[in-house]
Amino acid sequence: MVRGRSTERRAEIIRATLEVIAERGYRGASLSAVAERVGLSQQGLLHYFPTKEALLVAVLAERDQWDTGGGTRSDGAWRIELLASLVEYNAMRPGIVQTFSALLGESVTEGHPAREFFTRRYTQVRSTMAAILRAEYGERLPGGLSPERAAPLLVAVLDGLQYQWLLDPDSVDMPAAFGDFLALLQPPEQSTAKNPQS
Repeated sequence: MVRGRSTERRAEIIRATLEVIAERGYRGASLSAVAERVGLSQQGLLHYFPTKEALLVAVLAERDQWDTGGGTRSDGAWRIELLASLVEYNAMRPGIVQTFSALLGESVTEGHPAREFFTRRYTQVRSTMAAILRAEYGERLPGGLSPERAAPLLVAVLDGLQYQWLLDPDSVDMPAAFGDFLALLQPPEQSTAKNPQS
């Protein structure tokens, strides 16, 4: 019973953190702001999440669970269209994208508390992207790469676009740019049919 209450409390704190991030951005999502939102002291919040990084990693892990729900084919792979939908969705929640990008940038330093999360996450994401590409194109993409070889490139485009968009949202239309990238993956005859002006 106690464990159930603790799990519910953690879920409540994660939801509150998402709200605070949406309202105030990454820098404004202080432990004290989250603690106040859920009616705890900062010390009480630290009972559930010992550091701000631990809380933000839990938020990102929860976000990944929500983002990957549904949208799969009968073989268990995501549809490639879901990726485009996720990019559009991310464009509507800059605070979460900022949190992800800031923590990702910091996590490359040795000993950072989010390093293990991102290392594990990227292993899983590359595998997922390879499965998406395989379900869409088979064993070879139109350019000749295997899904495994193309997967890190797809991940790099997704995350790289997020950084560019965060820095200059007026100049970088993230969903449109990702749509352009997906067009590059199509065989030449399909690209021409979809983009008759090119």
